[in-house]
Amino acid sequence: MTIRYDEDAKNVLGGELISCSLDPVTGFFRNGCCETGPADTGIHTVCAVMTADFLEYSKAMGNDLSTPAPDYAFPGLKPGDRWCLCAPRWKEALDAGAAPHLVLEATHEETLAIVPLGILKDYAVKA
Repeated sequence: MTIRYDEDAKNVLGGELISCSLDPVTGFFRNGCCETGPADTGIHTVCAVMTADFLEYSKAMGNDLSTPAPDYAFPGLKPGDRWCLCAPRWKEALDAGAAPHLVLEATHEETLAIVPLGILKDYAVKA
């Protein structure tokens, strides 16, 4: 069962924010949802579907998401995993031609302050 930080959180389509992933458990609050709040300075709001290209890009940019970090209970990500990415990092990857697909229904509406809905829709996959 997911414990929500904000029961009223909306996705980029204006509907209820659904869970992004419980395996691996993602989200700034590690509750499976791409929720955000005042402590989330990275804006972890994009429910991205990992690709080998994006994982390589992220590692090259200094954020290795593919290597496990047992001290932080982080299993390491592989292509196909869903993960709450920072919206600015997703936009950066977009500009570099390495943006992964995303799940609109699980992407928090705060993302719209950084990326227009039309662009997000171009990278959408089914929930």
